[in-house]
Amino acid sequence: MLTIGSLPITESSVISLVVSFIIGLIIGLIIKRLIAVGLLILALVIILMAIGVLSPSTVVHWLESAGQYVNTAVAEANKLKSYIPYDSITFIIGLIIGLLK
Repeated sequence: MLTIGSLPITESSVISLVVSFIIGLIIGLIIKRLIAVGLLILALVIILMAIGVLSPSTVVHWLESAGQYVNTAVAEANKLKSYIPYDSITFIIGLIIGLLK
């Protein structure tokens, strides 16, 4: 068992740090991909509106329909929030690397 100062470094603490880093990295990559997909969908909708295929009222209807599922998504996200080690510095480092990579 290694020690830094008076703090012992155990195998379980190293595994915990590595797992929280990997979870942060994966969540960062997922957020980055979701933002990219959202921007692509937004660009597609703008182009379709510009050429007259979609009307603004159709887009508003789609947004209202999607808004009905937001409460369900928020409830599911709150369930998952308890599993994410968002207070760990290694998670935050992994999240930032995932967002920037």
